[in-house]
Amino acid sequence: MIEINNLSNFRLDKKLFTGIAKKVLSGENRRTETLSLVFISKEEIKKLNKKYRGKNKPTDVLSFSAQGGPAWGGEAEKKILGEIIICPEIVKEKKEDIKKVFIHGILHLLGYDHEKSLGRSAGEAKKEAEVMEQKEEKYSKF
Repeated sequence: MIEINNLSNFRLDKKLFTGIAKKVLSGENRRTETLSLVFISKEEIKKLNKKYRGKNKPTDVLSFSAQGGPAWGGEAEKKILGEIIICPEIVKEKKEDIKKVFIHGILHLLGYDHEKSLGRSAGEAKKEAEVMEQKEEKYSKF
């Protein structure tokens, strides 16, 4: 269901993050999917943000979808959803809730988007941002 790697000095509650992942995936009817969660430093997330998004600054969370990834460990029905990378230092600086940032990342992996991209109009992006925000609120009551 979830693989967690802590490459930062963040004090991690694996049970909490596992529970959140189960709640969101179950709520979105995606129980059989697996995701990876990685906590990294400000310097490392800045490098990734520049490489993959062209933004030369650190960010709180990045989501990388594995869309149609290979079967996991021989159980054909379990699919790899993707990887969420969080920088706890940036989350703390922005005074954000790390649980909500994680939920935000999962929703991105599930295909929700809040940015105007891929030929979508501002209205479409705004509507989907509202749906995503409602889901974040729903799942953050954990």
